Amino acid sequence: MARTKIVATIGPASSNPDTIRSMLAAGMTVARINFSHGEHEGHAATVKMLREIAKAEGKVLAILADLQGPKLRLGHVKAGGMQLGQGDEITLTPRPGQPAMIHLPHPDLIQAVSADSRLVIGDGEVEFTVVEKKGDTLRCTVTVPGMLGSHKGVSAPGVDLRISSMTAKDKIDVDLIRDLDFDFIALSFVRSAADVLELRELMDSKNCDIPIIAKIERSEAIEHLVEIRDVVEGMMVARGDLGIDVPAEEVPLLQKRIIQICNETGTPVITATQMLQSMVNHPRPTRAEASDVANAILDGTDAVMLSNETATGKYPVESVLMMKQIAENIEKGFPYHIWRNKRQTQSTQTTTVTEAISAASCEVAEQVDARAIVATTTSGYSARQISRHRPRMPIMAASPSVRIQRQLALVWGVECLLVPEFFDTDEMLDVTVKALKPFNLNSGDRIVITAGVPFGRSAITNLIQVHSILANGELGMDIEDE
Repeated sequence: MARTKIVATIGPASSNPDTIRSMLAAGMTVARINFSHGEHEGHAATVKMLREIAKAEGKVLAILADLQGPKLRLGHVKAGGMQLGQGDEITLTPRPGQPAMIHLPHPDLIQAVSADSRLVIGDGEVEFTVVEKKGDTLRCTVTVPGMLGSHKGVSAPGVDLRISSMTAKDKIDVDLIRDLDFDFIALSFVRSAADVLELRELMDSKNCDIPIIAKIERSEAIEHLVEIRDVVEGMMVARGDLGIDVPAEEVPLLQKRIIQICNETGTPVITATQMLQSMVNHPRPTRAEASDVANAILDGTDAVMLSNETATGKYPVESVLMMKQIAENIEKGFPYHIWRNKRQTQSTQTTTVTEAISAASCEVAEQVDARAIVATTTSGYSARQISRHRPRMPIMAASPSVRIQRQLALVWGVECLLVPEFFDTDEMLDVTVKALKPFNLNSGDRIVITAGVPFGRSAITNLIQVHSILANGELGMDIEDE
């Protein structure tokens, strides 16, 4: 089993039971539903299907709702589109029906740009430079020629757009996301912590308690990464839109920076967009794509994401399987010793008891050559803190919460076991040993267990113990002669 988690987007190519079942078997741990497409009825049916199949297959599957966010698009362009050449001049206006102009139905965008601003169409297939702004019109020069079609997306790199990260549609979608009990909600167009807090306030008003993942896809967010990280439960390196808003050559280092910032606090991070893009049409990826996935894993990403590959591609199951195979192969040579050195440095910089215990549990597990680290948790926090140190041995979380079990499906290296609620140390050890039985631990194997005492309190881990598997399969405390 890969320790790196795999997020797969559900779409027309994968929204049938047989394909979902095969994707789960291939290694999908998180299913992404893109609210930019589809209707509520379809989303509800997909969630129901995903939950039923995961339960029937005995798999833990988290479901991520990805809000559409504001989408800036051109209006109608004449039938067949317009072929634009280098240096051609065009005029954009928010007023429809102007025969000599192109409709851009976004007055806020026109207001925000100025002379010399860049306007990127689609994924960069056409580009304009604003020459003059006069009233509500923009006179532009074509700097990247190409075919201009109706309703193409428009980006204005470096322009501060004074618009909300949420649309009226998003606010309605939050109601459905709450009612369907999604495990994560991803917010588009994040520029600062204020955008996240706006969503949080809306969710609080709707009694919606779902972890938020901030999609980093805007240049403004780069200046506020730490403050954004500190108000979310996860981050996504949304490389597609980010690579339009900033120069493409800057994206690799920004990806590394975002991953590192998340690793510092154990905040789950997803690397997304075009990871195996060629598998939309081909059964195998390019060598460059395999290296891209591998490098994201080596950098410390918790999860890698498939978008078109599984939503609309010809090979959704093969794409998931390829992700898993790349991850498993890289994890064999993962530089655990480098992360251990980091861990020893970070252990002197911890700020909470849980962080200190989590760091110590990894070090103790290494010293006693433990088969696994077991984190008993009610919130998932201790498991995430152990995961950020990337220990060599498996991380088993034991939790009485189904929601936490699903949420940990996004965290690197963690397999969460559902256990009955426990109230003292003896009960904790009893439910832990029962949960570990399917993993065929041998007599004499050691495991490191972390827990919070008194039990039942969230986010407090203050106990670490080393136990050995006894001949009868029970746990015994290690006692050494003086």
